Amino acid sequence: MPTVSAASAEPAALEGAEKKPLKPCCACPETKKVRDACIIEKGEGMCTDLIEAHKECMRALGFKI
Repeated sequence: MPTVSAASAEPAALEGAEKKPLKPCCACPETKKVRDACIIEKGEGMCTDLIEAHKECMRALGFKI
């Protein structure tokens, strides 16, 4: 029974996301956090792979980057 309620909750969450457009600042928090930490610690030049991974995630959500 819990799997049924979890499965039914997912579409409701997706519907809520469709009504309110996702802001770029809130998209891809996992890749953003790692990217930002790397840039602060090592500098932008050393984090190109993480920067690209974040861009790919943003593009996958429909942002034009």
